[in-house]
Amino acid sequence: MNSIVQEVTQRVIERSRDTRKAYLDKVERARVKGPHREVLSCGNLAHGYAACPKNEKGVLKQFNKSNIGIITSYNDMLSAHQPYEHYPQIIKDAIAETGSVAQVAGGVPAMCDGVTQGQPGMDLSLLSRDVIALSSSIGLSHNMFDGALMLGICDKIVPGLVMSSLAFGHLPFVFVPAGPMPSGIPNSEKTRVRMLHAEGKVGREALLESESASYHSPGTCTFYGTANSNQLVVEVMGLHLPGSSFVETDSVLRNALTRAASKQVTRITDLGSNYTPISKVVDEKAVINGIVALLATGGSTNHTMHLVAMARCAGILVDWSDFSDLSNATPLLTRIYPNGSADINQFHHAGGMAVLINELLSAGLLHNDVNTICGKGLDKYTKTPILNDGELEWVEQPTKSLDKTIIATAEKPFSSHGGLQVLEGNLGRSVMKTSSLPDGDVSFTAPAVVFESQHDIEAAFKEGKLEGDLVAVVRFQGPKAIGMPELHKLTPPLAILQDRGQKVALVTDGRMSGASGKVPAAIHMTPEAIDGGLLAKVKNGDMILVDSAKGQVELLVDADELAKRDNAQPTLVPDERIGMGREFFGSLRSRMTGAEEGACSLFFQD
Repeated sequence: MNSIVQEVTQRVIERSRDTRKAYLDKVERARVKGPHREVLSCGNLAHGYAACPKNEKGVLKQFNKSNIGIITSYNDMLSAHQPYEHYPQIIKDAIAETGSVAQVAGGVPAMCDGVTQGQPGMDLSLLSRDVIALSSSIGLSHNMFDGALMLGICDKIVPGLVMSSLAFGHLPFVFVPAGPMPSGIPNSEKTRVRMLHAEGKVGREALLESESASYHSPGTCTFYGTANSNQLVVEVMGLHLPGSSFVETDSVLRNALTRAASKQVTRITDLGSNYTPISKVVDEKAVINGIVALLATGGSTNHTMHLVAMARCAGILVDWSDFSDLSNATPLLTRIYPNGSADINQFHHAGGMAVLINELLSAGLLHNDVNTICGKGLDKYTKTPILNDGELEWVEQPTKSLDKTIIATAEKPFSSHGGLQVLEGNLGRSVMKTSSLPDGDVSFTAPAVVFESQHDIEAAFKEGKLEGDLVAVVRFQGPKAIGMPELHKLTPPLAILQDRGQKVALVTDGRMSGASGKVPAAIHMTPEAIDGGLLAKVKNGDMILVDSAKGQVELLVDADELAKRDNAQPTLVPDERIGMGREFFGSLRSRMTGAEEGACSLFFQD
């Protein structure tokens, strides 16, 4: 093993010793040998299978076969989740072939940041992860199930499903992806049209035509944002079938993988000899594997919060220092948009997950001695699924990249660094995605231009007020303030300023996510402005140092002067916490932890 990966792993094990033990003790208390429905009273059980066909009732009465719950995020508005419409029947049919039963235990909301960007609904996006965890837990709370299949893809859905699964750590869980949409127009062309629109050079009709050519069919968006980062991370953590993350949505192979995932969960329940609850799969080494894979691919910065929250649900404590140290040890092995020109389909066709995992294992950057839903050893995930005369099998090919402009080798990576940098200073701690910066590290000092809304910065750009080098400070965007929305309306204007030769950076307690691009952005600043962070004292013209190479973000104002300043108060006009349902989420917002603690409202403030 790489010495730094080993050191960080051991550090996490030691830090988590008490919390992990408490979690595993809880799991053991919840374990029931044999079918869980056996503990239910006759009235309970009758309610639980009242709607089942007669043959399924007969199975469930016998207590010798498993009942598998299905948690689905299906809706037909969102392209990534629309394919799940027919999955429950596929799953039920496959599980019936094993003699067991499957029931839809519940549905969870699935919202899309792509739809809500710049809209009031975006303020509910991060909060939806915790709502998904709560909703899934309610569905599983009937205690009818011996295992579960989790149907989810996008930004907050998969983390929320993982969190609720870990709350039921005595059960096995298999995560079932639905695959990406076919490739649309090149991402570079989409970006070009967006920037022309931001400059007023093309109209809405041209912009809509471009966007519709990119996001055009059922399936996950093909850029490497949070949705595809989710799929990659959970596969490396052993929760998918090997190689299943990026198989095309509408394919015979995808259908075969869904059927295989359905049958696999029945093999690892506590009714048999291969009992593999999720608590045994998601341990400290699996979490480290997930972080390393994220860094090796320049994945979504959202996972600096999601992986923290997911790990804590398993009693495992990780922080940004762990991410930073692992980033220093992890080479950047992929170029997938926005870190390159290729999309996720091209990554898959270049060898995809099998090649990536093989490279990382060979370099000693991943722990092989982990449990997965397919048994012991991550090396099972260096194989690729194929159909041979209609039968699903996994083969040892390819072992090397089929396109080294998309997937590099560990010996000759695109960068020796994982592309994630933790910045800290008197303003607090933040993260910066450096893998997509055109010139690598950035270091400069410039005056602050302070905003409290991404819409205000867009207006200032159109009015020609953003001149010279600058650090755009966008504050009161954190978890407790308004729910930590993504701020993608900032990207086109700031990128245009950068292209004009201005030195530009962003400092914010909000998010930019997996689509973080070429503008250096110190995001997720904690403590946030509304929670005592120094961001609340920044004034226009204050000099700010941003140095990604040294990991610094510093407000260059004398301490005596800062002591005289009062914290600014957010000027939410109209109140950005009311309307579009946001008024219902005040209690969750008030409980949100800081970004480095997972930005979670559930139970991490004990």
